[in-house]
Amino acid sequence: MKLARPYLVLLNPIYWVIVFFRNLFYDLGIFKSEFLNIPIIAIGNLSTGGTGKTPHTEYLIECLKEHKKLAVLSRGYRRESVGYQEATKQPDALQIGDEPAQIKSKYPEITVAVDVDRVNGVKTLLAKNNPPEVILLDDAFQHRKLQAGFYVLLSPYQHLFVDDWVLPAGNLREQRKGYERAQCIVVTKCPSDLSAQERQNIISRIKPKSHQEVFFSTIAYANPLPLTSAFDFQKGFVLVTGIADASPLTRHLQDSKKEFQHLNFADHYRFSEADTMEIIAKAREKGLCQVLTTEKDYQRIDVSKLIQEGIQIAYLPISMRFIGDEQDFSKQILDYVTSYD
Repeated sequence: MKLARPYLVLLNPIYWVIVFFRNLFYDLGIFKSEFLNIPIIAIGNLSTGGTGKTPHTEYLIECLKEHKKLAVLSRGYRRESVGYQEATKQPDALQIGDEPAQIKSKYPEITVAVDVDRVNGVKTLLAKNNPPEVILLDDAFQHRKLQAGFYVLLSPYQHLFVDDWVLPAGNLREQRKGYERAQCIVVTKCPSDLSAQERQNIISRIKPKSHQEVFFSTIAYANPLPLTSAFDFQKGFVLVTGIADASPLTRHLQDSKKEFQHLNFADHYRFSEADTMEIIAKAREKGLCQVLTTEKDYQRIDVSKLIQEGIQIAYLPISMRFIGDEQDFSKQILDYVTSYD
């Protein structure tokens, strides 16, 4: 795909025109956006691939859960079900998608639902006997049939939207101008020691509008959570990932002087029985018998089969933290939500 991209630039005008007029018609009111009188925060990006939406959604949950009754609505990427589905207390990633399943597992007290039609999804949530007071829309920056009241745009440090092209030659889902819809722009996956001068340089390149503020976040890794009691993080292991960009994780493990072999699968990969047997075989090499995976991937891996075969397994939780200005971000979110009181 990367080798073909210089030639795909010839197709860019077609995609560019389609997306340009779609957004223009929404901006002019020719295509209608529905506005619902409830605080709705949309988290999304301009580009394809991983920008850290789930940890930022979880940050918003932490910010708001003590103040308001929350619901998270996602499309449920690569799920087997259709239509509106609500996560149960024991969420099934096949039915709702791995990221919603992860959020529900971590925050069982909040409502997590999926629906490709976000308008229908929000209306279904609001029709509940005890409806939410705030709705977080995961991966909804381009879903313009529903107008959120507050947009958080994410852009990864290594692949800023200002340096990218629209599909198919680049990774942008729409023109760079789309950033103007956001209230907050968060540059994600930054080095933890990103200097104030470099942050200012990036802000100058983004050129935020007067209504926007730019923030910076980095990934924070917690200690592994063993799913089997004998897992030992100090010993060698097989790292199994099915995420968009595993390089921050592998760098973290290398910096921590961990010995591991990496089995890298595509983002949202659905592990087959053959894949499970490959993981087991790799884990048994050199007597490792240990597997470390990500918080998202363990929702899709056949953990019970690994345990049955004597493989020790753990997953590595991640979160995000701001590099400065965290209180300003939280204040903007809380001010928006309480404006409806």
